[in-house]
Amino acid sequence: MTSEMHNPQSADSLRKAIFDYASQRFDYNPPPLDGPLSPAELKAKVGQTITEDGLGGEKALNIFAEQLAPATISTDHPGFLSFIPAAPTEAASLFDLVVSASSVYGGSWLEGAGAVYAENQVLSFLAGEYGLPETSGGVFVQGGTLGNLSALAVAREEAAKKLGKKNWTIICSEEAHSSIQAVAMVLGIETTKAASGDSGSIGYDSAKAAALEATSAGLTPMAIVGTAGTTNFGIIDDLAGLAKLAKELGIWYHVDGAYGLAGALIPELRAKFNGIEQADSFIVDPHKWLFAPFDACALVYRNPQLARKTFSQHGEYLEPINKSTEWNPSDYAFNLSRRARGLPLWFSLATYGAAKYRSALKQNVDLAFQIAAEIEKRPSLRLVRQPQLSVVVFERIGWEMSDYEKWSEKLLADQIAFVLPSSLRGKPHTRFAIVNPQTSFELLVEILDSMEK
Repeated sequence: MTSEMHNPQSADSLRKAIFDYASQRFDYNPPPLDGPLSPAELKAKVGQTITEDGLGGEKALNIFAEQLAPATISTDHPGFLSFIPAAPTEAASLFDLVVSASSVYGGSWLEGAGAVYAENQVLSFLAGEYGLPETSGGVFVQGGTLGNLSALAVAREEAAKKLGKKNWTIICSEEAHSSIQAVAMVLGIETTKAASGDSGSIGYDSAKAAALEATSAGLTPMAIVGTAGTTNFGIIDDLAGLAKLAKELGIWYHVDGAYGLAGALIPELRAKFNGIEQADSFIVDPHKWLFAPFDACALVYRNPQLARKTFSQHGEYLEPINKSTEWNPSDYAFNLSRRARGLPLWFSLATYGAAKYRSALKQNVDLAFQIAAEIEKRPSLRLVRQPQLSVVVFERIGWEMSDYEKWSEKLLADQIAFVLPSSLRGKPHTRFAIVNPQTSFELLVEILDSMEK
């Protein structure tokens, strides 16, 4: 870093400008919804920002604040109801600034012991809530796709130790997250989809039928993936039934709870997740429904030493770390260099306590059932499935996909909400993914009203 890049006087001015902008963002209630622009529009507005001489920090910040930020959609807006949005607590977002400012390396105990200790407390809390033993553990990775990849890579290694090289397949629901198919492609294996039927859930019988189908096709099942809250509908598979089948087959049992497993923290809903305690591994994404900023996925193994054997990297410069008996997070997933991305969640949980988290989660679920009841009262609307968690899927009777698209575009243009169309087996619908405690019943009713005009 040259002296020009580390000028205390200019740094003080820029620091103040950035802190002022960050404070302004925190003061928004709600934040602006905003929306995307085309590449041509952004090029016309922003122009070239990377130059030989540089623009200066404050000018670059102004470009971001005035041109680039408004061309993004704020995922923490209470009307952001598409995909699975994010609604980080103020404590979590503030501490994300601290993590960046501290330049913490979270890959090894040697370099980041304090950070790793705090992250591991969160992982232990989650494992304990879900009934896994005290010896379980894992790591925070970037997102659910990387979490699923890492867990299923360990599953493949364990299967190969038992049976040698086979034409492996993963048994999962036809409504499993798209990342399972992507993981299979990366691992060079197949997936065999179990029928989810009208309920959207798979259990022992449907998964066993899929396993038999796979075997008859010359494939060897190496893992069963249960979903604890599908992305499209928020449906929970029969986790206990899948655990029973995995035990009978002697294969790995992984639970993809990226969105929905947070719901198991609600005492009234815990029974819906029975069977999670038998998982060999699970994921849950705090940036989805545990009020943390992007990007964080908690990946936990029943026996983390199996992951360590799979992922520990070796090189002369790494040997001082590898000789350590302490917990090196990089050993437990497909990663090496890593940000201590679990710290914002740790700080938020430590700040507010688990009880407030349970209350906020339950508030989202209660709102989902409340708006589902409102949908059922309206003759022009139809509830596609009863909600189980905080996703509500419904359709406007008589609408085609083009109708949903026009309506969705107008909602965003009017800065009311961001609600996208989706589909099930080719039939279009739309959905509310409610993960923000600031989302109100009145806002959802306003959205429904806009469909009937």
